[in-house]
Amino acid sequence: MMRDGQAALVSRQKSSLVLVRPASRQVRANGRPVFVVAINNLSKGPVDFRVAQVEATQHVAGSDYGMQVVTYEMLVQEEKNRQVAAAVFTGLAAAGNAYSASQAGYGHYPTPSGRTGTFYSPTAATIAQSNATAQNEAMIAATVETGQRNMAVLEQSVIKDNTLMPGEWYGGQLHLAPPVASEGGGAKTYTIVITVGADRHVIDIAQGAAGA
Repeated sequence: MMRDGQAALVSRQKSSLVLVRPASRQVRANGRPVFVVAINNLSKGPVDFRVAQVEATQHVAGSDYGMQVVTYEMLVQEEKNRQVAAAVFTGLAAAGNAYSASQAGYGHYPTPSGRTGTFYSPTAATIAQSNATAQNEAMIAATVETGQRNMAVLEQSVIKDNTLMPGEWYGGQLHLAPPVASEGGGAKTYTIVITVGADRHVIDIAQGAAGA
């Protein structure tokens, strides 16, 4: 089956239908695999989907390795940590701008005796401080805007716990921890088990090399 121009894996069980496809046409080397999951409730009653019941296993050279499902809450915490780091860097840059502006009104000139004199220009200082304030406000606003936008994207795109009513579709992005390296850098294979109500959907996936 094709979804948005990409092949989607389909699993149909007694009470539900699950479609899975990669979120991106190319997977970044050593990056997290991200899949778009769509679930349809085929039953006549409500069914539950719980992210905690999703299982992922990678198969490498005859061995199986559990893959962590990166939940919405984990992604939100990562984004909060990123915002804290960004705020620190923004604060340091703003402090540097403010200090430079505070020194902008000072200048030096040579005296007849060969020494160096110092002068202060209130006008130059005012202009520099005004420019620094504008730059700092723009940096802070951009940092806040980026954080809010990233949070909104996570809220809208990442799959979460949900109860599906009869006939209802629900879906979102499923993020997994990066798989371990395969021999020779070839394709990686793993199995994702998605539980919907009493149904277990087993999805076998082969992830090609990055850029392949």
